[in-house]
Amino acid sequence: MPNYTVTVATGNQWFAGTDDYIYITLVGTEQCSERTLLDKPLYNDFERGAVDSYDLKVDEDLGDIVLVKIEKKKYWVLDDWYCRYITVKTPSGDYVEFPCFRWLVDDKEVVLRDGRAHLPQDDKTSLLKQHRQKELDSRRKTYRWREWQPGFPMSIDANRHKDLPRDIQFDSEKGVDFVLNYTKAIENLFVNQFMHMFQSSWSDFSDFERIFLRIKNTISEYVMQHWKEDFMFGYQFLNGCNPVIIEKCTKLPEKFPVTHEMVSVSLERDMTLEQEIEVLEIWLCFYGTYSIFFHVKDKNVSVFLKNITREKLYKLSLIVPTSYHLGQTPGEDTPIFLPTDSQYDWLLAKIWVRSADFQHHQTVTHLLRTHLITEMFGIAMYRQLPAVHPVYKLLIPHIRFTIAINTKAREQLICECGIFDKANATGGGGHVQMVQKAMKSLTFRSLCFPDMIKARGMENKDELPTYFYRDDGYRVWEATKSFVSDVVHIYYTSDERLQGDEEIQAFIKDVCSFGMQDFDHCEFPKSLNSREELIEYLTVIVFTASAQHAAVNFGQYDWCSWIPNAPSTMRKPPPNKKGLANVNMIIESLPDRGRSSWHLGAVWALSQYQENELYLGMYPDEHFIEKPVKAAMEKFRKQLAEISRSIKMRNEGKKLPYYNLSPDKIPNSVAV
Repeated sequence: MPNYTVTVATGNQWFAGTDDYIYITLVGTEQCSERTLLDKPLYNDFERGAVDSYDLKVDEDLGDIVLVKIEKKKYWVLDDWYCRYITVKTPSGDYVEFPCFRWLVDDKEVVLRDGRAHLPQDDKTSLLKQHRQKELDSRRKTYRWREWQPGFPMSIDANRHKDLPRDIQFDSEKGVDFVLNYTKAIENLFVNQFMHMFQSSWSDFSDFERIFLRIKNTISEYVMQHWKEDFMFGYQFLNGCNPVIIEKCTKLPEKFPVTHEMVSVSLERDMTLEQEIEVLEIWLCFYGTYSIFFHVKDKNVSVFLKNITREKLYKLSLIVPTSYHLGQTPGEDTPIFLPTDSQYDWLLAKIWVRSADFQHHQTVTHLLRTHLITEMFGIAMYRQLPAVHPVYKLLIPHIRFTIAINTKAREQLICECGIFDKANATGGGGHVQMVQKAMKSLTFRSLCFPDMIKARGMENKDELPTYFYRDDGYRVWEATKSFVSDVVHIYYTSDERLQGDEEIQAFIKDVCSFGMQDFDHCEFPKSLNSREELIEYLTVIVFTASAQHAAVNFGQYDWCSWIPNAPSTMRKPPPNKKGLANVNMIIESLPDRGRSSWHLGAVWALSQYQENELYLGMYPDEHFIEKPVKAAMEKFRKQLAEISRSIKMRNEGKKLPYYNLSPDKIPNSVAV
C-alpha cells in the first residue's frame, strides 16, 4: 500500500495557529486520495511556528502529485490559520513542495499548485487550466478596483482595513493605527505636554528645541544647528527627503521676472545670467502645486540654485509670489527676494520654500508616486496573475502590506478630518487637489529612475558630484534590473513566449486601462512585446516599492524634525513687501505648539523601521523553488551587499552622510 508523508508548516506570526479541523486531499495525475483529517491524538497540531508531519496511506499510486486541497472546518470557534507551505514525500522518496503563504479563514479551502512557476501556455491539462482560471475568477471578485478620489490612481475597493482580504491585512504584530502610533510617538518624544496649548505660538526659535529629540551625531541635530545657512537650504534639494524636484535650467521660463541686475552679486564669474545658463551652471526648482499650499489658484514658487560644487551650493534668487497670476511680474506687491535682502526677509522666503517642499514631498513624491502607484500595481497583480505565475512570485514580496497601509491611510490619515488635517497646510482637501494636478504629469517613463534623472538634466556627475540620491539610485536600479532580467530569462526564453502569455498581457492592460484609468497623458503601455520591455516594467515596480519609497520616506525625521526647516503649515501669508520680516513675524508664521507636536510625532512614526523588517533581497517566503531563481537571488544579495559597503565607506567621516538608498536600509515594500 503506497505511503505519502505530508508535512505542514504553520506561520510564525501571532495567532497563526489554529484549533480547527484541517483536512487534506492529494490530487495526482492518476487519481485522488481520500479527504483525510490531519490529526495526531494527544498532540496539539498546527501551533504557531509548528511543522507537523502525517502519513497518508492510499490503495494505489496517485501518479504525479499536481494539486493539494486543504480544508479548514470549525472545531469550537472559527479560528484563522496561516499555512506557510506543504510538502509531500512520495512513495519513491521524491519531495514535492507546495508553497501557500496565505490565511485560511472561516470554513474555507485552498487548492495549491506545486512550487514550480509556470506560464499559462505551459499548462496542457484541463485540470491545471481550470485551477488557474478558478483562482483568477475568485481573485477578481475579491480584489476590486475603486476610485477613492476623481483623477487618482485606482485603489482597492475597501473602506476599512478590516474589510480587506485576510491575506493582505497586516499581521497582528504589524498592525497599524495611525492615531495610536502618532499619539505614542508624541508621548515617547515627550511633547504631549504642549498639546493642551494647541494654538499658542512659540516665543523664539530656541523654543522648538523643547520638542526636539537630540540623538548624538544624527542628521537631525546637524540640521538644527545649520538650518539657516544657504548651504543647508540648497543641499536638501539634492539629498534631502525630496531630491526629485531640482532640474537643470537651459533657458529662463517664460515670464520669469529675474534679471541679471537682480542676481549679479551672486554670480561669481564675469558672466551674465544668460551666459551662465548657456554654460549649464543653473538649476531650477519649480513647485507647480504651490497654489494649493496658499489655498488659492495658480500661485507658483521657484528657486534658483547656482554652481553646485563639492562644498557649497549658491542661490541666485528666490521668488515668493502673492499674486494670483502664473506669470509673475515684479511690482510692489510681488517682491523678488534675493540673498542681498535683509537677514529675516531672506530667511522667511527660504522657510516658505521649505514648507512648500514639505507639502510637495508628502503628497506627490511620497503618497502618490510610491504608495498609490505601488498599490495600483499590486491590485492588478492579484487580479491577473495566479500564484503559479513567475511574475506573481517575483512581485509578491514587494507588494507586502502596501494595500493595507494605504487603506489605513485613507481611513485615518488623509481622509476628511484625518491626521493630515491636524497638522498640514494642504489638509482640508488641498492634498487631494495636489494629487489630481500631479497625476497630469505622471507618466510611466517618469517612474523609470534613469529616465527621470535624465529628463531633469541631472545625469552628469561632473556637474553635480554630491548628488548621492542619483548615484546610489543608479546602482540600486541596475542591480535590481539585473536580478529581474535573470528571473525573466529563466521563464521567457524568447519574446514570443512573452507575447503569448495572456496573463501578463492582461496584467499590463489592467494597470493602464483600470489602474491609471486610461488617462491619455499617462503613457503606460497596454501590452509588452519584448523581454527587455518586461524587464524594465518589472524593475519599475520593484524599485518604486523598495528603493524609491525608502529614499523619500525614512529620512523624514532627519530633515523634518527640526520644524523651522520643514514647516507643515504656515499661519501667516507671505509678506508682500520687503523689510517687514523679523523674528516675531517668522515665529508667528511657523506652526503653533499643537501642530508642531503632531508634526513631530508624524515624521518620527513614519521614519521608523519595523521589527523583523525584510530588506531588499530578503525573500524568506520561498514562492520560488527552482534552483536557478535561488541562484539569481543570491547573486542579487551579493550585489546589494557590495553597494551597501561602498556607501558606508563613502559616508565615513561625513557630517551629512547619505544612507537612504543603502540596500541594507531599503525595505522590500511600501509598508509604513
